[in-house]
Amino acid sequence: MIIRDIANYSHELVLDRSHICELLHPDKVAGAEGLGCSIAHAIVPPGESTLPHILGKSTELYYILEGQGEMYIDKETAPVSPGRIVLIPPRARQWIRNTGRDNLVFLCIVSPRWQAADEELVA
Repeated sequence: MIIRDIANYSHELVLDRSHICELLHPDKVAGAEGLGCSIAHAIVPPGESTLPHILGKSTELYYILEGQGEMYIDKETAPVSPGRIVLIPPRARQWIRNTGRDNLVFLCIVSPRWQAADEELVA
């Protein structure tokens, strides 16, 4: 059994400017080697946004837990709030902006698992 508590781990500022805590990653968590995805807890502070980026081979899901924001995928924009899930296909130019007064908090589920070599910043 694997149980991970977010309270025991810290967030770090990553390439796209979000604050990420890797919760489950098959390359980083003992016992999760067979997991077909990775799951991270992300925070975007008020007034901030991530940088536009793509994942070359992976599909990503953002499940919004707290806060308000706008999701940008290629030429589409939509509001996001708690309880909404966003599907981001491979090679889609994406970024998210916090439009609220509190942190925008969401889960990032990446399949297959997130790898640094698969992510790149784009203009």
